Amino acid sequence: MSNTYDVKASELIKTVAEKLKPMIKKPEYVDLVKSGAGRERPPQDPDFWYIRAASILRQVYINGPIGVSKLRTHYGKRQEHVVHKKHHIKAGGSIISDALKELERAKLVKRTNTGRVITAQGQSLLDKSSKELKSEVKSDGSNA
Repeated sequence: MSNTYDVKASELIKTVAEKLKPMIKKPEYVDLVKSGAGRERPPQDPDFWYIRAASILRQVYINGPIGVSKLRTHYGKRQEHVVHKKHHIKAGGSIISDALKELERAKLVKRTNTGRVITAQGQSLLDKSSKELKSEVKSDGSNA
């Protein structure tokens, strides 16, 4: 049995994002806003919302229980300044919290007193996707 630790994170996130498209609803504002104060422009990728939701689902699986504040730190970046040193700027919280709410509505994540944790359904989605990816890699003939 393979799990999320056995495959590349980027490939797993792309696969899970495709599976999340019919399961979660994309908010209307996502295409118009930046993903945080440290960014200059809104995301250009039309699938940004689903990729971020899949990435958040993976983070909840690996680091759960986890809250919005920790996820804001994870998705933040270093902000450069002209005169003084670089500082870390957290990502915006509304995109992350809305993604978590949609994942809760799809019953992939549940809320506890200590933060969000993955449900059996969410764990199954990630594990099945990683198993598919691992079997694709083996069928291509390359070593995993």
